[in-house]
Amino acid sequence: MNAVTLLSPRTGIGQYLTSLMIELIETHSIEANYFYANRWSTELKQKSWSVNANRLKIAVRQYLPKSYELSRWVLQHQFSKGINQFKPDIYHEPNFLAYDFDGPTVLTVHDLSWIRFPQAHPPERVRAMHKFFEPSLAKANQIITDSFFVKQELMDEFGVDAAMIHPIHLAAEPLFKPMEFSETAAFLSSKGLRHCQYWLAVGTLEPRKNLQLALEAFSALPAADRQKTPLVFAGMVGWQVGDLLHKMKAMQQAGELLQLGYLSRHELAAVVAGAKALIFPSVYEGFGLPLVEAMQCGTPVLASNASCLPEVLEGAGLLFDPHDADALKALMLQMLEDDELAATLSAQGLERAEHFGWHKTAQQTFDTYRLAVG
Repeated sequence: MNAVTLLSPRTGIGQYLTSLMIELIETHSIEANYFYANRWSTELKQKSWSVNANRLKIAVRQYLPKSYELSRWVLQHQFSKGINQFKPDIYHEPNFLAYDFDGPTVLTVHDLSWIRFPQAHPPERVRAMHKFFEPSLAKANQIITDSFFVKQELMDEFGVDAAMIHPIHLAAEPLFKPMEFSETAAFLSSKGLRHCQYWLAVGTLEPRKNLQLALEAFSALPAADRQKTPLVFAGMVGWQVGDLLHKMKAMQQAGELLQLGYLSRHELAAVVAGAKALIFPSVYEGFGLPLVEAMQCGTPVLASNASCLPEVLEGAGLLFDPHDADALKALMLQMLEDDELAATLSAQGLERAEHFGWHKTAQQTFDTYRLAVG
Protein backbone atom coordinates (compact mmCIF):
# COMPACT_ATOMS: atom_id res chain seq x y z
CA MET A 1 0.00 0.00 0.00
CA ASN A 2 1.40 3.37 -1.01
CA ALA A 3 1.23 5.59 2.11
CA VAL A 4 3.35 8.53 0.95
CA THR A 5 0.30 10.79 1.28
CA LEU A 6 0.53 10.34 5.08
CA LEU A 7 3.83 12.20 5.14
CA SER A 8 1.95 15.49 4.68
CA PRO A 9 -0.82 17.01 6.83
CA ARG A 10 -3.72 14.61 6.61
CA THR A 11 -6.36 15.72 4.12
CA GLY A 12 -8.84 13.75 2.03
CA ILE A 13 -6.70 10.97 0.56
CA GLY A 14 -4.72 10.53 3.76
CA GLN A 15 -7.94 10.26 5.71
CA TYR A 16 -9.29 7.74 3.21
CA LEU A 17 -6.18 5.58 3.50
CA THR A 18 -6.07 5.70 7.30
CA SER A 19 -9.74 4.95 7.96
CA LEU A 20 -9.91 2.26 5.29
CA MET A 21 -6.86 0.35 6.51
CA ILE A 22 -7.87 0.51 10.19
CA GLU A 23 -11.21 -1.05 9.27
CA LEU A 24 -9.73 -3.64 6.86
CA ILE A 25 -7.21 -4.80 9.44
CA GLU A 26 -9.86 -5.02 12.15
CA THR A 27 -12.54 -6.79 10.12
CA HIS A 28 -10.52 -8.88 7.65
CA SER A 29 -7.20 -9.41 9.45
CA ILE A 30 -5.26 -8.04 6.51
CA GLU A 31 -1.49 -7.94 6.86
CA ALA A 32 -0.38 -4.70 5.23
CA ASN A 33 2.98 -3.19 4.34
CA TYR A 34 3.09 0.57 3.83
CA PHE A 35 5.40 2.42 1.47
CA TYR A 36 6.71 5.72 2.95
CA ALA A 37 8.98 6.93 0.13
CA ASN A 38 12.31 6.20 1.80
CA ARG A 39 11.28 3.04 3.64
CA TRP A 40 8.54 0.49 4.27
CA SER A 41 6.70 -0.28 7.50
CA THR A 42 3.93 -2.46 8.89
CA GLU A 43 2.60 0.57 10.82
CA LEU A 44 0.29 3.35 9.66
CA LYS A 45 2.29 6.59 9.67
CA GLN A 46 5.36 7.32 11.70
CA LYS A 47 5.55 11.07 12.23
CA SER A 48 9.31 11.05 12.74
CA TRP A 49 9.72 10.30 9.05
CA SER A 50 7.37 12.94 7.74
CA VAL A 51 9.45 16.06 8.41
CA ASN A 52 12.54 14.96 6.53
CA ALA A 53 10.55 13.41 3.69
CA ASN A 54 8.51 16.59 3.24
CA ARG A 55 11.62 18.79 3.27
CA LEU A 56 13.26 16.59 0.68
CA LYS A 57 10.15 16.66 -1.52
CA ILE A 58 9.89 20.46 -1.33
CA ALA A 59 13.59 20.95 -2.06
CA VAL A 60 13.55 18.61 -5.04
CA ARG A 61 10.47 20.22 -6.58
CA GLN A 62 11.79 23.73 -6.02
CA TYR A 63 15.27 23.37 -7.48
CA LEU A 64 15.17 20.58 -10.03
CA PRO A 65 13.47 20.66 -13.45
CA LYS A 66 11.08 17.80 -14.16
CA SER A 67 11.07 17.09 -10.43
CA TYR A 68 7.92 14.94 -10.60
CA GLU A 69 9.52 12.69 -13.21
CA LEU A 70 12.72 12.40 -11.17
CA SER A 71 10.78 11.80 -7.96
CA ARG A 72 8.72 9.16 -9.72
CA TRP A 73 11.86 7.32 -10.88
CA VAL A 74 13.43 7.39 -7.41
CA LEU A 75 10.23 6.29 -5.68
CA GLN A 76 9.69 3.45 -8.17
CA HIS A 77 13.16 2.14 -7.30
CA GLN A 78 12.41 2.26 -3.56
CA PHE A 79 8.95 0.77 -4.09
CA SER A 80 10.35 -2.17 -6.08
CA LYS A 81 12.92 -2.93 -3.37
CA GLY A 82 10.11 -3.35 -0.83
CA ILE A 83 8.03 -5.43 -3.22
CA ASN A 84 10.93 -7.81 -3.75
CA GLN A 85 11.34 -8.11 0.01
CA PHE A 86 7.70 -8.51 1.10
CA LYS A 87 6.24 -10.16 -2.02
CA PRO A 88 2.64 -8.98 -1.42
CA ASP A 89 -0.34 -10.80 -2.91
CA ILE A 90 -1.93 -7.56 -4.10
CA TYR A 91 -1.04 -3.88 -4.46
CA HIS A 92 -3.60 -1.16 -3.71
CA GLU A 93 -2.68 2.33 -4.92
CA PRO A 94 -4.96 4.80 -3.08
CA ASN A 95 -3.63 7.92 -4.81
CA PHE A 96 -4.20 7.88 -8.60
CA LEU A 97 -0.74 6.89 -9.91
CA ALA A 98 0.24 3.24 -9.62
CA TYR A 99 3.83 2.04 -9.53
CA ASP A 100 4.98 -0.92 -11.58
CA PHE A 101 3.98 -4.16 -9.86
CA ASP A 102 4.02 -7.67 -11.29
CA GLY A 103 0.77 -8.78 -9.73
CA PRO A 104 -2.89 -7.82 -9.11
CA THR A 105 -3.28 -4.05 -8.80
CA VAL A 106 -6.25 -2.08 -7.45
CA LEU A 107 -6.27 1.64 -8.22
CA THR A 108 -8.38 4.27 -6.46
CA VAL A 109 -9.32 7.29 -8.57
CA HIS A 110 -10.88 10.02 -6.43
CA ASP A 111 -11.68 12.56 -9.15
CA LEU A 112 -10.47 14.11 -12.39
CA SER A 113 -9.79 17.53 -10.91
CA TRP A 114 -6.48 18.03 -12.77
CA ILE A 115 -8.51 17.82 -16.01
CA ARG A 116 -11.60 19.73 -14.90
CA PHE A 117 -9.76 22.35 -12.79
CA PRO A 118 -6.04 22.33 -13.68
CA GLN A 119 -5.65 25.78 -12.12
CA ALA A 120 -6.23 24.19 -8.70
CA HIS A 121 -2.96 22.26 -8.96
CA PRO A 122 0.72 23.14 -9.42
CA PRO A 123 1.53 23.08 -13.18
CA GLU A 124 4.11 20.31 -12.75
CA ARG A 125 1.56 18.11 -11.02
CA VAL A 126 -0.89 18.62 -13.88
CA ARG A 127 1.80 17.64 -16.41
CA ALA A 128 2.71 14.60 -14.32
CA MET A 129 -0.92 13.49 -14.07
CA HIS A 130 -1.35 13.77 -17.83
CA LYS A 131 1.83 11.74 -18.33
CA PHE A 132 1.37 9.00 -15.72
CA PHE A 133 -2.37 8.59 -15.15
CA GLU A 134 -3.34 6.66 -18.29
CA PRO A 135 -0.45 4.19 -17.83
CA SER A 136 -1.70 3.72 -14.25
CA LEU A 137 -5.16 2.88 -15.56
CA ALA A 138 -3.58 0.31 -17.85
CA LYS A 139 -1.82 -1.35 -14.89
CA ALA A 140 -5.03 -1.73 -12.85
CA ASN A 141 -6.92 -4.99 -12.66
CA GLN A 142 -9.75 -3.27 -10.80
CA ILE A 143 -10.54 0.42 -10.19
CA ILE A 144 -12.27 2.01 -7.20
CA THR A 145 -13.96 5.40 -7.36
CA ASP A 146 -15.53 7.37 -4.52
CA SER A 147 -18.80 7.87 -6.38
CA PHE A 148 -20.87 6.81 -9.38
CA PHE A 149 -20.22 10.29 -10.74
CA VAL A 150 -16.47 9.63 -11.02
CA LYS A 151 -17.12 6.19 -12.50
CA GLN A 152 -19.05 7.84 -15.31
CA GLU A 153 -16.28 10.41 -15.77
CA LEU A 154 -13.68 7.64 -16.20
CA MET A 155 -15.88 5.93 -18.74
CA ASP A 156 -16.52 9.15 -20.67
CA GLU A 157 -13.00 10.58 -20.53
CA PHE A 158 -10.84 7.45 -20.86
CA GLY A 159 -13.18 4.77 -22.16
CA VAL A 160 -12.65 2.50 -19.14
CA ASP A 161 -14.80 -0.64 -19.10
CA ALA A 162 -17.68 -0.14 -16.66
CA ALA A 163 -17.22 -3.67 -15.26
CA MET A 164 -13.74 -2.73 -13.98
CA ILE A 165 -14.93 0.30 -11.97
CA HIS A 166 -16.41 -0.08 -8.50
CA PRO A 167 -17.96 3.02 -6.89
CA ILE A 168 -17.42 2.77 -3.13
CA HIS A 169 -18.62 5.66 -0.99
CA LEU A 170 -16.46 7.03 1.79
CA ALA A 171 -17.60 7.60 5.36
CA ALA A 172 -17.09 9.82 8.38
CA GLU A 173 -15.20 8.78 11.49
CA PRO A 174 -17.21 8.04 14.65
CA LEU A 175 -15.92 11.23 16.28
CA PHE A 176 -18.26 13.15 13.97
CA LYS A 177 -21.48 12.96 15.97
CA PRO A 178 -24.17 15.26 17.40
CA MET A 179 -22.72 17.32 20.24
CA GLU A 180 -24.27 19.48 22.90
CA PHE A 181 -23.07 22.96 23.78
CA SER A 182 -21.02 21.58 26.66
CA GLU A 183 -19.10 19.27 24.30
CA THR A 184 -18.12 21.96 21.80
CA ALA A 185 -17.68 24.86 24.23
CA ALA A 186 -13.99 24.37 25.01
CA PHE A 187 -12.79 24.68 21.43
CA LEU A 188 -15.43 27.09 20.14
CA SER A 189 -14.97 29.54 22.98
CA SER A 190 -11.22 29.59 22.34
CA LYS A 191 -12.03 30.91 18.87
CA GLY A 192 -14.75 33.33 19.99
CA LEU A 193 -17.53 31.18 18.52
CA ARG A 194 -20.89 30.16 19.97
CA HIS A 195 -22.67 26.86 19.46
CA CYS A 196 -25.11 26.93 16.50
CA GLN A 197 -24.40 30.61 15.84
CA TYR A 198 -22.06 30.51 12.86
CA TRP A 199 -22.04 29.29 9.26
CA LEU A 200 -19.26 26.86 8.35
CA ALA A 201 -17.44 26.34 5.05
CA VAL A 202 -14.92 23.48 4.95
CA GLY A 203 -12.24 22.96 2.34
CA THR A 204 -8.91 24.12 0.97
CA LEU A 205 -9.09 27.69 -0.27
CA GLU A 206 -8.81 27.10 -4.02
CA PRO A 207 -10.93 27.93 -7.10
CA ARG A 208 -12.89 24.68 -7.43
CA LYS A 209 -14.09 24.88 -3.83
CA ASN A 210 -15.89 28.06 -4.92
CA LEU A 211 -15.73 29.58 -1.43
CA GLN A 212 -15.97 33.04 -2.94
CA LEU A 213 -19.65 32.27 -3.59
CA ALA A 214 -20.19 31.60 0.13
CA LEU A 215 -18.49 34.89 0.88
CA GLU A 216 -20.61 36.73 -1.69
CA ALA A 217 -23.88 35.28 -0.40
CA PHE A 218 -22.91 35.94 3.21
CA SER A 219 -21.90 39.54 2.38
CA ALA A 220 -25.40 40.18 1.05
CA LEU A 221 -27.05 39.24 4.36
CA PRO A 222 -28.19 42.08 6.65
CA ALA A 223 -25.34 43.45 8.78
CA ALA A 224 -27.07 42.43 12.00
CA ASP A 225 -27.26 38.82 10.80
CA ARG A 226 -23.59 38.83 9.81
CA GLN A 227 -22.60 40.01 13.28
CA LYS A 228 -24.85 37.56 15.09
CA THR A 229 -24.01 34.56 12.89
CA PRO A 230 -20.51 34.94 11.38
CA LEU A 231 -19.01 32.89 8.57
CA VAL A 232 -16.20 30.47 9.45
CA PHE A 233 -13.70 28.95 7.00
CA ALA A 234 -11.87 25.76 7.98
CA GLY A 235 -9.13 24.58 5.65
CA MET A 236 -5.65 25.25 4.32
CA VAL A 237 -4.84 28.08 1.94
CA GLY A 238 -4.39 26.70 -1.57
CA TRP A 239 -3.90 28.15 -5.03
CA GLN A 240 -5.01 31.39 -6.69
CA VAL A 241 -6.95 32.82 -3.75
CA GLY A 242 -5.29 36.23 -3.38
CA ASP A 243 -8.48 38.07 -4.32
CA LEU A 244 -10.55 35.95 -1.94
CA LEU A 245 -8.16 36.57 0.95
CA HIS A 246 -8.28 40.30 0.22
CA LYS A 247 -12.09 40.30 0.36
CA MET A 248 -12.04 38.28 3.57
CA LYS A 249 -9.74 40.70 5.37
CA ALA A 250 -12.25 43.51 5.88
CA MET A 251 -14.90 41.08 7.15
CA GLN A 252 -12.39 39.52 9.53
CA GLN A 253 -11.59 42.92 10.95
CA ALA A 254 -15.32 43.59 11.39
CA GLY A 255 -15.75 40.35 13.36
CA GLU A 256 -18.03 38.85 10.71
CA LEU A 257 -15.65 36.19 9.43
CA LEU A 258 -13.13 33.80 10.95
CA GLN A 259 -10.47 31.79 9.11
CA LEU A 260 -9.44 28.81 11.24
CA GLY A 261 -6.99 27.22 8.80
CA TYR A 262 -6.08 23.54 9.05
CA LEU A 263 -7.69 21.76 12.04
CA SER A 264 -7.06 18.44 13.72
CA ARG A 265 -9.80 15.86 13.25
CA HIS A 266 -11.13 16.37 16.79
CA GLU A 267 -11.14 20.15 16.36
CA LEU A 268 -12.92 19.83 13.04
CA ALA A 269 -15.55 17.51 14.52
CA ALA A 270 -16.35 20.09 17.21
CA VAL A 271 -16.56 22.91 14.66
CA VAL A 272 -18.82 20.89 12.35
CA ALA A 273 -21.10 19.72 15.19
CA GLY A 274 -21.43 23.28 16.52
CA ALA A 275 -22.29 24.97 13.21
CA LYS A 276 -25.69 26.33 12.29
CA ALA A 277 -25.19 24.80 8.84
CA LEU A 278 -22.43 23.61 6.54
CA ILE A 279 -22.16 25.67 3.35
CA PHE A 280 -20.52 23.64 0.58
CA PRO A 281 -20.54 25.56 -2.74
CA SER A 282 -17.91 23.46 -4.56
CA VAL A 283 -18.22 23.26 -8.32
CA TYR A 284 -16.40 19.92 -8.51
CA GLU A 285 -15.90 17.00 -6.10
CA GLY A 286 -15.23 13.31 -6.39
CA PHE A 287 -17.19 12.65 -3.21
CA GLY A 288 -17.50 15.53 -0.74
CA LEU A 289 -16.66 13.97 2.62
CA PRO A 290 -17.58 17.15 4.59
CA LEU A 291 -21.22 16.51 3.64
CA VAL A 292 -21.22 13.12 5.37
CA GLU A 293 -19.32 14.51 8.35
CA ALA A 294 -21.93 17.25 8.76
CA MET A 295 -24.88 14.91 8.32
CA GLN A 296 -23.44 12.50 10.87
CA CYS A 297 -23.25 15.43 13.31
CA GLY A 298 -26.86 16.40 12.61
CA THR A 299 -25.66 19.68 11.10
CA PRO A 300 -27.88 20.95 8.24
CA VAL A 301 -26.22 21.05 4.82
CA LEU A 302 -26.50 23.67 2.08
CA ALA A 303 -24.60 22.35 -0.96
CA SER A 304 -24.19 23.06 -4.64
CA ASN A 305 -26.00 20.87 -7.13
CA ALA A 306 -22.76 20.14 -9.02
CA SER A 307 -20.80 16.93 -9.68
CA CYS A 308 -21.40 14.13 -7.14
CA LEU A 309 -22.92 16.20 -4.33
CA PRO A 310 -26.60 15.37 -5.08
CA GLU A 311 -25.56 11.69 -5.12
CA VAL A 312 -24.08 11.99 -1.63
CA LEU A 313 -26.92 14.01 -0.12
CA GLU A 314 -29.78 12.19 -1.84
CA GLY A 315 -32.29 14.80 -0.69
CA ALA A 316 -30.95 15.23 2.86
CA GLY A 317 -29.96 18.86 2.36
CA LEU A 318 -30.72 21.98 0.37
CA LEU A 319 -29.14 22.39 -3.07
CA PHE A 320 -28.30 25.57 -4.99
CA ASP A 321 -26.64 26.55 -8.26
CA PRO A 322 -22.91 27.05 -7.51
CA HIS A 323 -22.92 30.14 -9.74
CA ASP A 324 -25.91 31.81 -8.08
CA ALA A 325 -25.03 33.71 -4.90
CA ASP A 326 -28.59 35.01 -4.59
CA ALA A 327 -29.89 31.44 -4.41
CA LEU A 328 -27.52 30.62 -1.56
CA LYS A 329 -28.37 33.88 0.20
CA ALA A 330 -32.08 32.98 0.02
CA LEU A 331 -31.43 29.59 1.62
CA MET A 332 -29.35 31.18 4.39
CA LEU A 333 -32.13 33.67 5.16
CA GLN A 334 -34.61 30.80 5.18
CA MET A 335 -32.45 28.95 7.69
CA LEU A 336 -32.21 32.04 9.91
CA GLU A 337 -35.97 32.48 9.93
CA ASP A 338 -37.19 28.88 10.12
CA ASP A 339 -36.04 26.77 13.09
CA GLU A 340 -38.34 23.95 12.01
CA LEU A 341 -36.52 23.70 8.68
CA ALA A 342 -33.20 23.38 10.49
CA ALA A 343 -34.61 20.58 12.66
CA THR A 344 -35.97 18.75 9.61
CA LEU A 345 -32.65 18.98 7.75
CA SER A 346 -30.81 17.76 10.83
CA ALA A 347 -33.05 14.69 11.11
CA GLN A 348 -32.81 13.95 7.39
CA GLY A 349 -29.04 14.25 7.52
CA LEU A 350 -28.72 11.86 10.44
CA GLU A 351 -30.87 9.32 8.63
CA ARG A 352 -28.89 9.65 5.40
CA ALA A 353 -25.58 9.34 7.29
CA GLU A 354 -26.56 5.84 8.37
CA HIS A 355 -26.07 4.70 4.77
CA PHE A 356 -22.34 5.41 5.04
CA GLY A 357 -19.82 3.59 7.22
CA TRP A 358 -16.18 2.57 7.04
CA HIS A 359 -17.18 -1.04 7.74
CA LYS A 360 -19.24 -0.94 4.54
CA THR A 361 -16.46 0.80 2.60
CA ALA A 362 -13.92 -1.76 3.82
CA GLN A 363 -16.13 -4.73 2.92
CA GLN A 364 -16.70 -3.46 -0.61
CA THR A 365 -12.98 -2.75 -0.97
CA PHE A 366 -12.11 -6.25 0.24
CA ASP A 367 -14.56 -7.66 -2.32
CA THR A 368 -12.73 -5.67 -4.99
CA TYR A 369 -9.41 -7.15 -3.83
CA ARG A 370 -10.85 -10.63 -4.28
CA LEU A 371 -11.96 -9.75 -7.82
CA ALA A 372 -8.46 -8.48 -8.61
CA VAL A 373 -6.79 -11.60 -7.28
CA GLY A 374 -9.27 -13.76 -9.18
